[in-house]
Amino acid sequence: MRGNASQIKVHYKGKDEDFVVFADSAKAVKDWKADKSIPVAQVVSGYKVFVTHKHGNQGIMDSASNSALDNEFGTHRDDDVVVQILEKGTIIESEEHGRNGVTNITMGGSVNH
Repeated sequence: MRGNASQIKVHYKGKDEDFVVFADSAKAVKDWKADKSIPVAQVVSGYKVFVTHKHGNQGIMDSASNSALDNEFGTHRDDDVVVQILEKGTIIESEEHGRNGVTNITMGGSVNH
């Protein structure tokens, strides 16, 4: 994964689960909210809905099951669910700092010389 790439999520806190979809940009989501004629495909980074098992917008993200989507949104059609999350959710912007591991373990006290 490349470093310094911003990651835009739209987080929706449901009754039983937290749902997340990934968006291309915060501006795209805001523009779509103001003008619904913009295709949703130009806003989201895929029609995949994730659940975080009540860990907010962080933690391990698993694919949302059809039953979880039905219970929360009344449908499990990805198109309808993504639209509801975009309308009611909160935009979360974060920056991923990739490549932050140890680059040379022979330098330092972790290896006997």
